[in-house]
Amino acid sequence: MSSFQIGDIIEGSVTGISSYGIFIRVNEIYTGLIHISEISNYFVKSILDYVSIGEEILCEVMDVDEEEKHLKLSIKNINYKLVPRYGKIKDTKTGFKPLQMKLPVWIREKLEEIEETSD
Repeated sequence: MSSFQIGDIIEGSVTGISSYGIFIRVNEIYTGLIHISEISNYFVKSILDYVSIGEEILCEVMDVDEEEKHLKLSIKNINYKLVPRYGKIKDTKTGFKPLQMKLPVWIREKLEEIEETSD
């Protein structure tokens, strides 16, 4: 009996990227492959736009090969990112103060621009 079932959402680490898919290390025993057709519902120009080697991601189990200890995986219908690609947004001491101070200037500039184009 497998410890993985079809439809399970599991965590894995990206160990390799090829032109046809993403190689995943699930644990000490199981590995997996996310075929390029299971990355997105849209055309995938570059797999590197989706993941990078060493990244920890979530995957959906599509098939389990108990004999080979290999999983067919997918990320196209789930939110697979564990950590946003660009990191967390950091709080600052000033918060929204700089935007609040600039807003009247931006509004005035835009209104002047609109007036110039309407003349």
